[in-house]
Amino acid sequence: MCGIAGIHSPGARPDADLLLDMMATLGHRGPDGSGWYRDETVALGHTRLAIIDPSAGVQPMCGEREEVWVTFNGEIFNYVELRAQLRDRGHEFRTHSDTEVIVHAWEEWGPGCFERFNGQWALAIWDRRTRELVLSRDRLGVRPLHHVRVGDRLLFASEVKALFRDPQVPRAFDPVGLEEVLTFWSTVAPRTVFAGVAQVRPGTYVVFRDGAPGVSHTYFEPTFPERGQGSPGDLDAHAAGLREAVIEATRLRFERSDVPVGAYLSGGIDSAVTAAVIRSFTDADLHTFSLRFADAEYDEGDHQALMTRRLGTTHRDIVVSHRDIGVVFPEVVRHAETPLLRTAPAPMYLLSRLVRDSGYKVVVTGEGSDEVLAGYDIFREAKVREFWARDPGSGLRARAVELLYPWLGRNPNQAPAFAQSFFGRNLDADDPALSHRPRWDSTGALTAMLSDDVVTTGRAAEELVDRMPAEAAGWDGLSRAQWLEMTTLLPGYILASQGDRMLMANSIEGRFPFLDAEVLAYAGRLPARHKLLGLDEKHLLKRAFADLVPEEIRSRPKQPYRAPDASGFVGEDAPDWVGEVTSPEAVLEAGVFKPAVVDGLLAKSRRSRGRALSNTDSMRLAAVLSVQLLHHQFLGREAASSPARPPTPTTVMDAVTL
Repeated sequence: MCGIAGIHSPGARPDADLLLDMMATLGHRGPDGSGWYRDETVALGHTRLAIIDPSAGVQPMCGEREEVWVTFNGEIFNYVELRAQLRDRGHEFRTHSDTEVIVHAWEEWGPGCFERFNGQWALAIWDRRTRELVLSRDRLGVRPLHHVRVGDRLLFASEVKALFRDPQVPRAFDPVGLEEVLTFWSTVAPRTVFAGVAQVRPGTYVVFRDGAPGVSHTYFEPTFPERGQGSPGDLDAHAAGLREAVIEATRLRFERSDVPVGAYLSGGIDSAVTAAVIRSFTDADLHTFSLRFADAEYDEGDHQALMTRRLGTTHRDIVVSHRDIGVVFPEVVRHAETPLLRTAPAPMYLLSRLVRDSGYKVVVTGEGSDEVLAGYDIFREAKVREFWARDPGSGLRARAVELLYPWLGRNPNQAPAFAQSFFGRNLDADDPALSHRPRWDSTGALTAMLSDDVVTTGRAAEELVDRMPAEAAGWDGLSRAQWLEMTTLLPGYILASQGDRMLMANSIEGRFPFLDAEVLAYAGRLPARHKLLGLDEKHLLKRAFADLVPEEIRSRPKQPYRAPDASGFVGEDAPDWVGEVTSPEAVLEAGVFKPAVVDGLLAKSRRSRGRALSNTDSMRLAAVLSVQLLHHQFLGREAASSPARPPTPTTVMDAVTL
């Protein structure tokens, strides 16, 4: 894991001072060293978190002919196998790093190399032979990569704050990006919340040449079988195949490292599986890390303790209070670089700090399992909604929602009304986004807070649906719902705001076995009915690892990761920054929200001390605070403070011609 930055400047030699400023903002992503390369057209920068071949894998890196240069953030987990293939084809290697494999893979296969990589990456390739700059991102967006055009120059970086080191880059919110966040919880790549700043879409590479707009090419898109189809085999056969793929993916991520690797334990099945695989199929001394909450409503400590006892791990945890969340929230937003509708990233930031303080650089986690293997409640809800949509007027079908949440049945006078008002909206059996309409409608209500000066399209959901592949019309409803999650929440929030950004804020690399290329391919071929068996989510995963994960974990109801929301921002423990960023002057300067709406929301939150707010009001409060913080940190009058320069780079190549 690292930070990357660069400048493509066809009309003039790139500014080395600007590149060093950009690198300085990425020091948290790469505290172990830095380097840069510059020629007459391109400058590439790199800040390194040394994990593979620490002594020799310095970047930017080139091949033996110095024609192809790479700056790279991430890991290519099958680099050993690719290296052997490339050696057989005559390539010579000077290091044992995965970065050098990228250089030679590009020389040998060109853009076809991305399909061969099994890993998580954001990278830039400068090919001096063709004068092309290529930006690429992994299949599902584990690693971030942003770019902006300033005249005929292109700037790119792991994080937006590095792009803003150029004073010529405009600083403003993108109203449509804000609308997407207030609908999907995140923007949808290539859009960001900053005007003019784009992100490379997951599963693509973008080619830039001679100052022209980049041309994007897709090498991966989530695919699924036709409705009712899928790879042949019964449940046991598919569970066995999944088990084999997950074990290999976990072993790769644990063993292919030259520094110790730890593991997260949340209390749920996903991290229980990965930790159990490490314990059972490697010889490593397993160290685990968990997040606990002072508020019992959110705490999963009992289930975490069950797994640590069973596996015999060396375990550490951190207990987070609502006050802790309020204190660190500004730093969390600064690293997330996007509005947040939940405070859940804040405890993850504190957890990664525990990992760093414990002497670790790498952790294996369970993210991605819910999207790939159908673990979310939204998938179960969609199945019921699809059943209901076949006869929307049926009172009996309306009661099917009680199968999802049995507590509804304990209040029969209100259950049908609640179900009708929420799960019963937009019941169109032909709607490809049937699964997500209730969530989008509920979240989309937040756009009413926006100032009249913030002009949105009102079509965020429809534009996303229009982007669905044509073949999605023949998919099962579950598959369409999975595609939507893999395109919105997974790359934009789970892997970004709650994942990479919170990990790398403390110089920690996260590794995600459930997003392994082979696991993705295997799961994508499975029949939908095997992933969600009836209403049993992640059925195959439970079946596949029944011998390694105790029944108490496998059979417990799905508990989404949540954290205390509003209570950290109001009451006696309210931090001073809340009043500062929500003052009438600050709200007017940002120009995003209606001042009267913000005043009313804050008054309501203070009266309730944050503990009686509705789900929607909690999202409203988090959205207001995070947007106001973003404006203060990145767009306001005080946003351009200069960071300290990084240490003298360990590698420098500055040449007019090579």
